[in-house]
Amino acid sequence: MLRVAFWLTALLFVPLGLYLYFLSPGVAALLGVSPLWLARGSGALLLAWGAFQVAASFRPDAVKVAGLAGGNLLCVAALLPAALRGAESLPPGLRSLLLGLSAFLIVLAVLAILSFPSRRGHL
Repeated sequence: MLRVAFWLTALLFVPLGLYLYFLSPGVAALLGVSPLWLARGSGALLLAWGAFQVAASFRPDAVKVAGLAGGNLLCVAALLPAALRGAESLPPGLRSLLLGLSAFLIVLAVLAILSFPSRRGHL
């Protein structure tokens, strides 16, 4: 289950990172993203985070699990307030997407924490 949490996080962030990194100016203007370098910088960070999740899934340890859980919860801390406060300014579909993504990231963080074997079992 622990590897599943790493891979699902990677499957979320790698495509999103690639999309944002290669965001065309036309799509950026349509979405209202300005300046474009900010979207590309965010895309690079998300791509790096997703690639790290793929690498970490091969040998999960306590530090990598903490990184997965902490990173996912930090993303939730950024997305959830925007979704809750932007009820009147966000389109309903986007608001639902942000809330669903936040719930998914929380589930993956909790799954990773609960799936990591405790040290007490190795004594």
